[in-house]
Amino acid sequence: MKYDTIIVGAGSAGSVLASRLTEDSNRSVLLLEAGPDYPDFEDLPDHVKYGNDVWNAAYGPNASIWGYEATATPDRPPFPLPRGKLTGGSSSVNGQVFFRGIPDDYDEWAAQGNDEWSFLNVLQNFRKSENDLTFGADDFHGGDGPIPVRRYAKEDLMEVPTGFWDACLAAGFPEALDQNHPEATGVGPRPLNNVDGIRMSTSLTYLSMARHRLNLTVRADVLAHRILFEENRAVGIEAESGGEVFQVFGDEVILSGGAINSPQLLMLSGIGPKQHLEQFGIALVKDVPGVGQNLRDHPACFMLFETNLDGPPEGAPAIQVGMRYTTPGSPHKNDMQMSPILMTSEHRPTTIDIPEGETYTGFSVALQKARTAGQITLVSSDPRQHPNLNYRYLTDPWDRERMRGAIRLCIQLTEGPELSDLLSGRVTPTDADLASDDALDAWMLENVGTQHHSSGTCKMGPVSDPAAVVDQYLRVHGIDGLRVIDASVMPDVVRANTNATTIMIAEKAAEWLSGKPE
Repeated sequence: MKYDTIIVGAGSAGSVLASRLTEDSNRSVLLLEAGPDYPDFEDLPDHVKYGNDVWNAAYGPNASIWGYEATATPDRPPFPLPRGKLTGGSSSVNGQVFFRGIPDDYDEWAAQGNDEWSFLNVLQNFRKSENDLTFGADDFHGGDGPIPVRRYAKEDLMEVPTGFWDACLAAGFPEALDQNHPEATGVGPRPLNNVDGIRMSTSLTYLSMARHRLNLTVRADVLAHRILFEENRAVGIEAESGGEVFQVFGDEVILSGGAINSPQLLMLSGIGPKQHLEQFGIALVKDVPGVGQNLRDHPACFMLFETNLDGPPEGAPAIQVGMRYTTPGSPHKNDMQMSPILMTSEHRPTTIDIPEGETYTGFSVALQKARTAGQITLVSSDPRQHPNLNYRYLTDPWDRERMRGAIRLCIQLTEGPELSDLLSGRVTPTDADLASDDALDAWMLENVGTQHHSSGTCKMGPVSDPAAVVDQYLRVHGIDGLRVIDASVMPDVVRANTNATTIMIAEKAAEWLSGKPE
């Protein structure tokens, strides 16, 4: 059978696209997902359904993830990198912080030759995606979109988040009650797409809106092997289902596998750096050097503290508040994030063991505008083999300088009266780790990890940009009938969690695919 549109990946972008495109009953859409599908809410596994124990959703024994391992820095063993492998993708296993980038992020994209993506041009798509339960519909917030967004009132916060909030104010940082306001900076409640403990993924929201449509076909447990071409036009997908390999055809193919899967599938299909593909005997379709390059993320360091508190109640939210701020001397506004988190957060590294009988809390500090970028490369022409993921965190001296300053600032905040009575001791980093810049650098390089915001590996940009993979309408350069629509197209990672921006990207692309002039 031939479809109008084939979407590879039913994650944060793919589920949005499937829902929006099938609003036109004359368009047939095939949505392929490598992991399982749970059409009925009652059948959702608890680690997917309930959003407050994020650590188990990301790292637990039943986690619905790809099982990637990645390199953070040289001379360290690989670390596990959880990415969702089920309908909803990583929106079905994430921490549910529905946090937009700042206007500068999108205006920088526009300045690089992508004028459709300025903040003013994408604001309507952010608004279309959300139902803000705190502020309602106004110039900056949506009131009838699929994703519900809420914030904790200060009086509803747990003790450590309250102390952190007050400590930031005492240190002179502003209060930001709406961190999605375009001028927001400082400390305040995180916007969350978690309602009554339920993770409101794109599967539960967007995809659920469209499942009844006869022009939408959702096929789970299907692994895409390669894109099919006729000369320079994509015409279908070769994929494996139930141990058999099939070919399906469509007028347009859209890759929405995310920042790891989309570049991998392009390279497996012959689109990527020529010399790299030749190493694996992959027939070249188009030499596109930028595929898999420009791997962006937010390098994060986790700081562990013992507390004087009773353990949090079961089902307590892993995160409630956070601070975004500009590091001293930085030309980049809001280039740092800092948040108190519970041990149930996905930002607790797997290397942190929690002894029985004690109560701990953590603080996550993450650089939002890193200079360094990594890369994704193949290890084989076999689609079942995971690619190499090399993040190169903190390899730039200025990145390390800003991170050192943020860690020292966080420690200063914990030593003030707002938090000191709640915390009985700092476990990591130790005083020895803080004794000098060199010692702190060594600790950071040994401990830095992901904030789970991989992006940039199919960079958007004009054909004059040698690193660009897609144009601003997300069409792969030099190939007809093929687009990439997911976090991989971001020229740089936004200064925020990436899920809201990924959904916005799909909303905007759906307008073009539905007939809005390009």
